[in-house]
Amino acid sequence: MENKARVIAAYLPQYYPIPENDIWWGKGFTEWTNVGKAKPLFKGHYQPRVPADLGYYDLRVPETRQAQADMARECGIEGFCYWHYWFGNGKRLLDRPFKEVLKSGEPDYPFCLAWANSSWQGIDYGVKGQKLLIKQEYPGLKDHEQHFYEILPALSDHRYIRVENKPLFLIFNPRHLPNPKEFIDCWQNLAVKNGLEGVYFVAQTSDLPAIDPLINEGYDSVNIIRISHPPRYGISTIQKIKRKVFRELVRYNYKDAIKFFSGPEDYSEKVIPSIFPNWDHTPRSGKKGYVLHGSTPELFKKHVEIVLKAVANKPTQKKIIYLKSWNEWAEGNYMEPDLMFGHGYLQALKECLIGS
Repeated sequence: MENKARVIAAYLPQYYPIPENDIWWGKGFTEWTNVGKAKPLFKGHYQPRVPADLGYYDLRVPETRQAQADMARECGIEGFCYWHYWFGNGKRLLDRPFKEVLKSGEPDYPFCLAWANSSWQGIDYGVKGQKLLIKQEYPGLKDHEQHFYEILPALSDHRYIRVENKPLFLIFNPRHLPNPKEFIDCWQNLAVKNGLEGVYFVAQTSDLPAIDPLINEGYDSVNIIRISHPPRYGISTIQKIKRKVFRELVRYNYKDAIKFFSGPEDYSEKVIPSIFPNWDHTPRSGKKGYVLHGSTPELFKKHVEIVLKAVANKPTQKKIIYLKSWNEWAEGNYMEPDLMFGHGYLQALKECLIGS
């Protein structure tokens, strides 16, 4: 039985130590460091979140990566979209898990890449202050070529997710590219030169008016993220003042937010809508983050059903939904089993995509 949509899940690789994280945060830091130290900030706040089946895993372990793929496949997720860090001049970070997946051929489960083209500020990753940890740079055409050939083995892999036979490549900050046409043209030419039919470029944005301009720049599709900044629904003037003046945490009800997670734009073949199991950035940013409160598998299922209607009449290849995310635990944004809900979210998605 064919799935009702092509759900592709964002996949965070930051679950193993690297030298840079050791320097910035202390020896042995991984995403679990922030997850484990999180505390409830209001009555009923679900923190800390504790993983169930997979535990506090290390992504250097092949068995963990296989177990993740098995779970995702079982509930109808087509593949993982690994965050890919290329800072320019050949600088990469957090690439070991994906390199091992690519080299080993395991798990035999579809994947694609999303270029997280963004400088790292300390405040975004759990460090106090606005310290610049690493800068995203765009040295020019030769760097674009080097970047392409660095990931060509992945683009050519039989597991790589394709749209109309073109490997899908998502860009996190499309407006940060100083010359997007140059970049896109460069990669399209190199793709054809190396035996591919091209690249299917996806621009990610939360700015709805940017959809048409991004398509005009050469992107094949635009992925809409309606959760990347504090939602504007259901916020009283008093709450806004408390947040701005007193830095008081403002929370939003997931059940009220659902209707704002999608919109008429999602029906376009040029748009890839998103689904969100939850959101809680406080493990990384404390009271400076924001919380979607009260998410449950049942509410998530309602959200998914709304988005499925938006892609129902699209061509099969373009019935794509971006799942944010598979394992962003420090953002409270994950599908993996935890001690409170178990396999609840996985089961809810499976019922939507495959049936009970």
